[in-house]
Amino acid sequence: MASAAEILDHLTTAVVVLDNTLRVSYLNQAAQSLFGKSAHRALGEEVRRLFVDPAEPASVFRNALETGQPFTKREATLVGNGRRPLRAHYTVELLGEAELLIELEPLDRFLRINRDGQHVALQETTRKLVRGLAHEIKNPLGGIRGAAQLLERELPSQRLREYTEVVIAEADRLRKLVDRMLGSNQQPNFALVNIHRVLERVVQLIEAEAPGQITFTRDYDLGLPELEGDFGKLVQACLNILRNAREALVETQSPHIELATRVVRQFTIGQHRHRVVVRVDCVDNGPGVPADIAQGIYYPMVSGRPDGTGLGLSITQNIAGQHNGVLECDSAPGRTVFSLYLPLRQPKSE
Repeated sequence: MASAAEILDHLTTAVVVLDNTLRVSYLNQAAQSLFGKSAHRALGEEVRRLFVDPAEPASVFRNALETGQPFTKREATLVGNGRRPLRAHYTVELLGEAELLIELEPLDRFLRINRDGQHVALQETTRKLVRGLAHEIKNPLGGIRGAAQLLERELPSQRLREYTEVVIAEADRLRKLVDRMLGSNQQPNFALVNIHRVLERVVQLIEAEAPGQITFTRDYDLGLPELEGDFGKLVQACLNILRNAREALVETQSPHIELATRVVRQFTIGQHRHRVVVRVDCVDNGPGVPADIAQGIYYPMVSGRPDGTGLGLSITQNIAGQHNGVLECDSAPGRTVFSLYLPLRQPKSE
């Protein structure tokens, strides 16, 4: 028979247990994911280091412990440890004689599931639209290029042939652009991948492109198991995210990027609920994603830079989709977080 801890770890509700000094004595997997802390790091911490409800007096948990009177707070706004406010329902009740059990149901989780479902659907619609448009563009381009090559053979002077060379070069450039918009049709070559090796490879590439310009910090969960993925494609996906972050930090004083990894359990992406998901966070201290493009940053040709193609995040979202994952963004001035969610095991082998 499964233990109580094993049962609690399969819940999507975050569960926190406090001892009689109001320090954390247990967090289930959902709570660890919600607060971004492993059980090992959180044990013994005061509850106010996890979260505070500014609308309730500081003594509310002490009163519940002393009186044994449970209470429920709906649509509370919780804050703590520099994180963005979290909206949630939560219930507090006595556990045994000297412990408190707190259950939290984040309201943002339902919004995220709905948003991710929309992302998956829009991603597929966009892919079909781009493929149709690409077909309509590439066919005339082939004709233009072929006609320019034939004309080049008939022209009497090199000076005139320079014009046909420009036509051919521009046709080739447009074809490559269309191919980048389409992304790779090649399916991932799944194998066991250490996501930290992927991230360290990407950091090496970024530091080679911009040596000494950005400070990197790591907050890795070193107990993370290997996931099923395509190493090359995951490097490309993460490289696109970090390149965007690097470019966003050009005018930022003391530019900084933090990379973090965590395990998330019982996580829903689209219509599929995964038992275990790896979350990769890329956090930068740049100006944030412009509000006018925030809803369309995963579409091709949408970019916050005048010279940007807007293909990087589109390609990354496509690679995430090939891994049955999703890319999310939470952005505000001074803190932008891109979170890549990847199932530990692909659905066919779960």
